[in-house]
Amino acid sequence: MRPLAPHRLLLPALAALVVLGVLAELAIGSVAVSPGAVASALFGEGPPEIVTIVRELRLPRALLGVLVGGALALSGASLQALLQNPLADPYLLGVSGGAACGTLVATLLSPGSAPGGLLLPVASFLGALAGVSLVGLAATSPQGFDRGRLLLSGVVVNAFASAILLFLLSFGDPGKTRGFVFWMLGSLSGATLPGVKALAVWVALGALALLPLSRALDALTLGDDAAATLGIPVERVKVVAFLSASLLAASAVAYAGIIGFVGLLVPQTLRLVVRSHRSLLLASFLLGAGLLCFSDVLARRLFAPQEISIGAVTALLGAPVFLFLLRRTS
Repeated sequence: MRPLAPHRLLLPALAALVVLGVLAELAIGSVAVSPGAVASALFGEGPPEIVTIVRELRLPRALLGVLVGGALALSGASLQALLQNPLADPYLLGVSGGAACGTLVATLLSPGSAPGGLLLPVASFLGALAGVSLVGLAATSPQGFDRGRLLLSGVVVNAFASAILLFLLSFGDPGKTRGFVFWMLGSLSGATLPGVKALAVWVALGALALLPLSRALDALTLGDDAAATLGIPVERVKVVAFLSASLLAASAVAYAGIIGFVGLLVPQTLRLVVRSHRSLLLASFLLGAGLLCFSDVLARRLFAPQEISIGAVTALLGAPVFLFLLRRTS
């Protein structure tokens, strides 16, 4: 019997990583819970306080981490394929900054709502489209679209979005403003089961739109002209992939704030071992989900009882690894 190739084992290994990440989220905290007690609590058995901690506090947070991490990584993978740029990322391209502005505006206009509300991803999506449209306009010259100016344009638009956020926050209630700032830097602390269910709908819409495009994304790596000769509707594929990637990133921002590096680091790492975009998209979702779960555990436990921003953890983990990958692939 022939042994399985390493890439055939990748998806099962990443799925196991996600399971371990969820178990870590459920078991590790201010109150340590053994794996056996976690399993019993999930079925409503055991001490009532343990059942409450596991099912009502930690389980929504773990599921939110899976969806947010997977959505960000999937968005980054599709943007990198679409723009043929290994540094493309929802944060760097202004998607996350625009989405945060849309979320904050919707929150201020509807004081009874909170980050993670059912309709906030719509406002977040509109903000994301506005942000990335500004990046696209800034990167367009009389000679056409200049991919070399793309990241610089994204940096400028992100700075503009940050200025808008600070301006809007300066008029808010100080108590609510502090909570929103912490959320904006990346946090899963507001997770609820209704919010997780709503986010699952948005992530499913984005993922189901992207996965059928995997072969078309493979063809785009050969260039637009070559893809067109293979019968790929290039412009339609670009529009659908762009909108899907923006929806995934925007919904993640609406429910967990701005979390950087996941959409950049995860696909870049997987491209070292994966060639097909179908496998890359699936693997990116799983690795992003596992990475965010473990990052959230670190965010809660590094300086316990104080919780730090999960965005700070992903940046601390991602920056050195990304620099190593950049040097290796250069």
